[in-house]
Amino acid sequence: MPVSEAREVAWKSLGLHKDPTLEALFAADPDRVEKMSGRLDLGETGILFDWSKTHLTDELIGDFQTLAEASHFDEMRRRLFAGEVVNPTENRAAEHSALRGVGKESSVEEAAALLERMRLLVGAIHEGVLGDVKHLIHVGIGGSALGPALAVDALSRDLALVDVHVVSNIDGCALEQAFEACDPATTLIAVASKTFTTIETMTNAASAVKWLTDNGVEDPSGRVIALTANPEAAVEWGVDETRILPFAESVGGRYSLWSSIGFPIALAIGWEDFSAMLEGAATVDRHFRDAPMSDNLPLRAAFADLYYSRLRGCQTRAVFAYDERLGLFPDYLQQLEMESNGKSVTAEGEPVNGPTAPITWGGVGTDAQHAVFQLLHQGTHIVPIDFIASIAPGDELDPAHHRILLMNCFAQGAALMAGKKSDDPARSYPGDRPSTTILCDDFDAAALGALIAFHEHRTFANAVLMGINPFDQFGVELGKEIAKKIEKGGETFDASTEKLLGLAGLS
Repeated sequence: MPVSEAREVAWKSLGLHKDPTLEALFAADPDRVEKMSGRLDLGETGILFDWSKTHLTDELIGDFQTLAEASHFDEMRRRLFAGEVVNPTENRAAEHSALRGVGKESSVEEAAALLERMRLLVGAIHEGVLGDVKHLIHVGIGGSALGPALAVDALSRDLALVDVHVVSNIDGCALEQAFEACDPATTLIAVASKTFTTIETMTNAASAVKWLTDNGVEDPSGRVIALTANPEAAVEWGVDETRILPFAESVGGRYSLWSSIGFPIALAIGWEDFSAMLEGAATVDRHFRDAPMSDNLPLRAAFADLYYSRLRGCQTRAVFAYDERLGLFPDYLQQLEMESNGKSVTAEGEPVNGPTAPITWGGVGTDAQHAVFQLLHQGTHIVPIDFIASIAPGDELDPAHHRILLMNCFAQGAALMAGKKSDDPARSYPGDRPSTTILCDDFDAAALGALIAFHEHRTFANAVLMGINPFDQFGVELGKEIAKKIEKGGETFDASTEKLLGLAGLS
């Protein structure tokens, strides 16, 4: 039977399941928490994943495993780690795991050599070889900015070895804000672009070098570090060869923080912690590669995702981190999940047979409780939620702070599930609203690496089960093409766009 037909049969079987309430599921199975939870060990610490407050059942999981078999999940997973083509539209492998030491042997060796080159440069900067360096302005966009911004914000709050400012927006206000925070005499510029042609990044980079020049910095081009898969273009742009940190073409932008794109992370937190982040991710790689379907944590997360998006019609998925250090995590996941799986055709180019990626959004607890949780508790939308928290606090204040934080996190999951009936409709909570809890023993570099890699593989597993390609992103190109036509001139657009261009003086 062709894969598409086998997948269709599996989906039909999944569609026959009843939808018991969460309360009924807990009442029927006293071991539900244990059966619907899994733990990832990270040496002395670990992460608990609890899906018991979702509507997954043993029967549903069994049918989702049948779907995985019909989708040739084992073979696609093998191809991923073997460095074979998993991005058919661009005829590419996706070898981000090789950067963490898990993958095709030759790719792992090449990645290790490139990371060693980065380690030596980071060490030289920390030792003062490039002079007094106190600041780094990291210029990139998309995956070249979101990953570094997340990790730097999460891991360098206690002590940043170098003050890092990540700038992605072409809006000059963003770059000016970084200039105001930095001393040009002690600032390096990192230019992160896979192709070294991205217009927003290269425009910002040129302005940053001009800022150095205008402020009397000698040899401003010598203060530029290029992070790219196209080193020839970086040399042509004027970057010294000794300050170019390449990465492989087989590493996609939104999967690239493990490569030289992670240079600002290592510069801010030090190589030891950057290595710990890589090893945390590698732990998830090995688990995802080796664990059977029944115990595979990213695959289990994909089962829950698809249950809600495909079988319950949920159009969004929310992520709330009850940890200030993960404030940028929802932003990071938006690109990872929506750029990867926001597709309408299969890997074979046929229309998909249902919704693909839900809209990912979220925020930080407890702030979000006073903003969006009204809709989550009493609105008409059913929104599956991931709560992320750490048992160990990230601050040294009165323990009451962290105790209240965790109490609120756990209370929200309990309240969404239980609800509360009232004779007053305005004060009635329907309940039966799903959530997953991801609970770290402690939040450190290894835990962050594991969380990111978990979501990478969760995204891949979702794509395999839907039969789509998560590694291309042609949808981002059309707007860029039209912007170039506007800049070039001579094109006519719709009446609305023509009026806007005229009002802005762009026609």
